[in-house]
Amino acid sequence: MNDLTGERIGFVVTGSFCTFSAAFAQAAKLREAGAVLTPIFSEHAATIDTRFGKAADRVAELEEICGRPSIRTIAQAEPIGPKDLLDLLVVAPCTANTAAKLAHGITDSTATMAVKSMLRRQKPVVLAIATNDALGASAKNIGLLMNTKHYYFVPLRQDAPLEKPASLVADFTKLPETVEMAQQQKQIQPIFI
Repeated sequence: MNDLTGERIGFVVTGSFCTFSAAFAQAAKLREAGAVLTPIFSEHAATIDTRFGKAADRVAELEEICGRPSIRTIAQAEPIGPKDLLDLLVVAPCTANTAAKLAHGITDSTATMAVKSMLRRQKPVVLAIATNDALGASAKNIGLLMNTKHYYFVPLRQDAPLEKPASLVADFTKLPETVEMAQQQKQIQPIFI
């Protein structure tokens, strides 16, 4: 991975709870490469306890990785663009719900406000999709985003094609490389593994 010293990256977490560990491991790699990371949580990701862990513990974990407190409200996320606080935004994991809102311009959460705030300045937004219906009901929204400027996708793969034939999940190990390409306004290829 290239040196990311001083690169200001927002790391947005939405509710695909089973992928938090994989996403957080890549946040640590970005930080090790010198990025200044700002953790940002959707309301659900910050408050719902699941079989994958307690919300407060997961928030604390990412805040420790990033070395700073998280943004957890729309009001805290809104100034990101106007005050030019970040160079790039990562949404990892990005749920189908969040992708649908982004595809249709809905800004009703901390996560979507953070993205909208970045797009206002035409800054890169990296999406690490994780959803059980990416090849079903969510396909149209993902397709819309793939054809929208300033969005870059972490390569996707079917995670359990026999049990969940419509499911796709980002290959989180490709997140740092996707960030490097997005900095150059290029989409990493191939998108589908």
